[in-house]
Amino acid sequence: MSVHTEAPPETLAAGEKASPPARNRVRAAWPPALFLVLLAAGWQLMATSLDNLLVPDLGEIAKAVGDTVSSGLFLPELGVTLLRVALGFALGFAVSLVVGIGMGRNPVVRRFFEPAVLLGLTVPSLVWALLCVIWFGVGLANPVIAVALSAAPALTLNIYQGITSISGDLIEMTHVYRFPLGRRLRYLWLPAVQPALFSGARIGLSLSWKVIVLVEVFGMSSGVGYQLNNEFGAQNVAGVLAWTLLFGVVMAILEYGVLQGLERYFTRWRKASSV
Repeated sequence: MSVHTEAPPETLAAGEKASPPARNRVRAAWPPALFLVLLAAGWQLMATSLDNLLVPDLGEIAKAVGDTVSSGLFLPELGVTLLRVALGFALGFAVSLVVGIGMGRNPVVRRFFEPAVLLGLTVPSLVWALLCVIWFGVGLANPVIAVALSAAPALTLNIYQGITSISGDLIEMTHVYRFPLGRRLRYLWLPAVQPALFSGARIGLSLSWKVIVLVEVFGMSSGVGYQLNNEFGAQNVAGVLAWTLLFGVVMAILEYGVLQGLERYFTRWRKASSV
């Protein structure tokens, strides 16, 4: 007599991993796609029911998006904004890496920088934007420093938490076996800090996008924020939404196509749960 038994969890997990890549992509794509469809449907319903010039329907927004792209303004203005964000984020990342590691390894350094991190986390992005416009005028230093000031506190906090989460046994083992500094960085510190780095980078970038638009609205003569301010001055709600949507699409491409891809590559050593 044969006895029927269920496949063990390991077999089921292996079967799930062996599913076609196309099916996995569909499974990953349909929840955000459903959200966007429902959001668009809700907006169209609101625009139709209100019948107000200040709430354009999807057709008007689509036309504004097409006009913005075909005008030739979008790519140059986007490039200016991305350059400012990249420079400011690189500056904030470099400072945060040094300060975060120092805070995680030395109690005196941690207590010294704690007030600065707390202050940076609580100050609104609008304040940094206004202060940098006042202090640095319309030069490149204005947006770069504003982005760095906005992104650095969150990055520093995540790096600090990543350093403190490393097992003390592992640190002690590297000392017992006299690992050279290069091997400690490669096999202990960098793998341990990578998840915190990507988490902090994601938060820091989200803050950077917000502050750069504010800086460009208040004190610059180019960039996505400047164009948003122009559309606002003309009371063109469809134009404001068009620039916002295009900017959002680019940010989504950077998030899903670049940042998450890098995160999967550099953290591929981590074992994923099959439960």
